[in-house]
Amino acid sequence: MVSVDSLDLEYSIYIYFEKGPMNRLSLYFAGQRQISLNEEELPMKGDDGVLVQTLFSAISPGTESLIYRGEFPEEMPADANIPSLSSKFVYPFKYGYSVVGQVVALGKEVDSRWKDRLVFAFQPHESHFIAHPETLILIPEDISPEDSVFLSNMETAVNFLMDGSPQIGENVAVFGQGIVGLLTTSLLAQFPLAKLVTLDRYTLRRRVSLELGAHICLDPGDEGLDKQIKEHLPNGADLAYEISGSPSALDQALIATGFAGRVVIGSWYGSKRSSLDLGRHFHRSRIRLICSQVSSIAPEFSGRWTKGRRFDVAWEMIRRLKPSRFITHRFPIQQAAEAYQLLDQNPEKTIQILLTYH
Repeated sequence: MVSVDSLDLEYSIYIYFEKGPMNRLSLYFAGQRQISLNEEELPMKGDDGVLVQTLFSAISPGTESLIYRGEFPEEMPADANIPSLSSKFVYPFKYGYSVVGQVVALGKEVDSRWKDRLVFAFQPHESHFIAHPETLILIPEDISPEDSVFLSNMETAVNFLMDGSPQIGENVAVFGQGIVGLLTTSLLAQFPLAKLVTLDRYTLRRRVSLELGAHICLDPGDEGLDKQIKEHLPNGADLAYEISGSPSALDQALIATGFAGRVVIGSWYGSKRSSLDLGRHFHRSRIRLICSQVSSIAPEFSGRWTKGRRFDVAWEMIRRLKPSRFITHRFPIQQAAEAYQLLDQNPEKTIQILLTYH
């Protein structure tokens, strides 16, 4: 159990629940490539809430890079399915959805068993937050806090496999080996596939991809890429995943996919437009494009699957993979601006960046 006890904290919690509000430190995207840390009053939620102190929060490399650069559609809700992210994409705003923290105080109506529990939450980057217990996910006792912070991305990878439905003996290509791409590769590597081909621009990620079980990992920037893909997938991919965040990679995925193959589009491109060549290979090949987004469950599964069941699978995959080994950098929240600058200017050095809070 992680200890967060201190006289100052205990006094602050007492003041919060018995006397009035306390302050927290919150990260704001203040403008293009601008990060601000604001000390603000923690809102009161009544007797049915719990106070959570954040231990770690994970930066989502793809989505948060778009937000950091201003490459998002304005006025669109950040995520209408997550209450803490229901505000619109208009600077300044808070964002983030992978937080691990500890419940340090309870409202009067909350079951005492919540006290001191480690929890996962879909919350922005901030030092403390109030939540209703039903919005929190208890972390299993046999999973470390640093492994647990990968829950949202592992759930996304599980959803990709459910939507793509890889089959025994298939040839599969994965475009993009950021953290979600690597987690997806790790799951696909457990299937009896004929060939698993991955692609990424960065040497570090290509190396890790091979370690996770990819048969070959190509650089999409190489000249003659189409020839290389043809060499490894002579009949094309049966299933391709586009999760690089680059619209141009979707054209590459279409070219790499064989007759009647499937292309799962998991990337969110923000405000970047995708101009696809649908007049040649795609038109006669009966390729099926599948949109995959983790906020919902595909209708064909909804009769048997719930978010809870999918989380159970994600936890089991975390047990097997222990993804904390993909953490390349840790920054105190006070140095968050440096973390985003690193991700923006030197992404080739990063896989997963964590923000720490004490």
